[in-house]
Amino acid sequence: MVKPDGVQRGLVGEIISRLEKKGLKIIAIKMLKIPKEVAEEHYREHKAKPFFSSLISYITSGPVISMVIEGKNAIKVVRKLVGATNPAEAEPGTIRGDFGLDLGKNVVHASDSLVSAEREIKLFFKDEEIFDYERDIDAWVYER
Repeated sequence: MVKPDGVQRGLVGEIISRLEKKGLKIIAIKMLKIPKEVAEEHYREHKAKPFFSSLISYITSGPVISMVIEGKNAIKVVRKLVGATNPAEAEPGTIRGDFGLDLGKNVVHASDSLVSAEREIKLFFKDEEIFDYERDIDAWVYER
């Protein structure tokens, strides 16, 4: 997900480009303003933390770009491209390392596990909004 700060800063194209150049495939994408109830469910593991209300205010403050990304080891690969949660600790060349400065505005969200990804996808997409399609380029991305 490109968070509100990433959208406002005009980084959507750059972020999508990095994912696609790596060889990952976008199988669902949409712009939306996250309702408060959905945001609270999305970040439910942080509910007891002191920053929860500011996190909810931030993620609902403007539009986001929500995506479903597919590819070999997609979660691990996307997390590596995104970089550490705290941009000050993110490696140069990662999305957060190149574009983030503040933990509270770190440009993107990436699921940390298959279980999280499946839960989060259901929050933002209906089954019919996710596409299964072949790309000719995959023969040049993956060993067969």
